[in-house]
Amino acid sequence: MILSNPLLGTGLHAIGGMSASSCYLPNTQTSKWSWGTFWLVQSLFAWVIMPLLVGWLTVPDFFFILAEAPSKPFWIAFLLGGVYGFGGMSFGKAINHIGYSLTYTLAIGISAVLGTIFPMLIFGGLGSFFTKPGGEIVLSGMVLSVIGVLFCGWAGFKKEKDLNSLTVGRPGFNMTIGLLLTIIAGVLSAVFNLSLEYGQPIADLAAKHGAGNFEGNAKMIISTAGCFAVNFVWFIVAGIRQGTLHEFLPGNGIPGKMMFRNWIWSALAGTLWCSQFFFYGLGHVQMGNFQFASWVLHMSMLIFFSYIVGVLMKEWKVVKPKTYVVLVIGLLTLITSFCITSYGSYIGEQLIRNTH
Repeated sequence: MILSNPLLGTGLHAIGGMSASSCYLPNTQTSKWSWGTFWLVQSLFAWVIMPLLVGWLTVPDFFFILAEAPSKPFWIAFLLGGVYGFGGMSFGKAINHIGYSLTYTLAIGISAVLGTIFPMLIFGGLGSFFTKPGGEIVLSGMVLSVIGVLFCGWAGFKKEKDLNSLTVGRPGFNMTIGLLLTIIAGVLSAVFNLSLEYGQPIADLAAKHGAGNFEGNAKMIISTAGCFAVNFVWFIVAGIRQGTLHEFLPGNGIPGKMMFRNWIWSALAGTLWCSQFFFYGLGHVQMGNFQFASWVLHMSMLIFFSYIVGVLMKEWKVVKPKTYVVLVIGLLTLITSFCITSYGSYIGEQLIRNTH
């Protein structure tokens, strides 16, 4: 029996959010690689190598559990992971069109809401979740997090407007295509949480084998493998059409040291992506009776830290003061929502525990 601690869970979700918010930064350090080459290498580490390594290190009888996993949850989780694979590709391309901050805010904001609601609609209990002790407090925190996301999104739009007023235009900027890709990415990202929920029987099997807080690592590889399968086929075909597959080979105008650095930076990007769901799994277990709040909490953390990263990278240095004020309001609203959600979860968990 795992003794849950929602305050610890919130902290673990924060670490996951920090990992996720910085996972695409290594791409800026690669040289003479196309986007597709970087994406394929980072996805290999994010969705295959690291989930397998983490599962093997933290889950007893890991490969036996995968072999004995019930087939229906296994394949549903895999297929839904594949659906998310298209969302991941859309997310990456959207960054090229409308920038880092806007893509993160809009896509992850959509994912935060839909990823929380989808499982409760499908598995039932939408109303009962919020009638538990502390449930109303948690609900208010979740609503506040959505408001914080909206403020951050508003700040993102104002930032783009400020930058466009100072320059002739940014190469590749296309608001229409970027928004369409972002909406697709947000909706399909929510499907990833649904994939994890369908894979829960595999995590339960891992718990019976003594996985404890690491039970979620048993199901993660199934969802991410589906994601990788879609991306692998897509980018191999794209690489053939665009003639970029030679970038994986030494020579071809890419020095050996540069090739090695590209692989290291891409591997770091994939590791950071995987780390977010390693800590998500740990935080999810600690949320106890309020595990349904994990997704919106985690996604809000991701948005919060993505903006902190943007500020540290001086992306907001030249914006107008009013834009910066809107950003600060959004970030403070998100911080408040984290505190309220974790407090409501903690109080509710204590009250439920004392009644048993």
